Amino acid sequence: MPLTLPPLDPNGQVLPHDHEGIGSDDGVIRRISEQQIVQDKSGNRRISSMAFKASGGDNSGMSVDLESLIVEAGKDPRLYVTTPRWTGSVRFTAGKLRAAKFLVGYDPSPENPCHGEVWGAFGRLQQRQLRNLATWFVEIPGVAIVAE
Repeated sequence: MPLTLPPLDPNGQVLPHDHEGIGSDDGVIRRISEQQIVQDKSGNRRISSMAFKASGGDNSGMSVDLESLIVEAGKDPRLYVTTPRWTGSVRFTAGKLRAAKFLVGYDPSPENPCHGEVWGAFGRLQQRQLRNLATWFVEIPGVAIVAE
């Protein structure tokens, strides 16, 4: 079932909101690029904390894809979120994000009608929480989510 349109500010930008149409068990996918991979002191590759931050700008959150919308569109979620730039992705459930005090909302764009945002504080503690909640959706071989 399509989601209702999100609330907008006077400039037409999506306001941070917790969308009632996104269920607790719904998948929330964060794409990962090679630029978000770092090498730790032991020489192991892992996802950088930068992958678990909001983008810049007013009302910005952490950009995600909403798995249920991808499936409703008749697409394979793993293929949908994987591109030459975005070679991997991690998955959360909306309920676990909400339990960690984040808002999970719908933020469609002409380029990506399945786009959403996760809003909240993105300090070190919250980045660690996000990292611990994440599971591989499209794994990048040889890369860990959490430092060993």
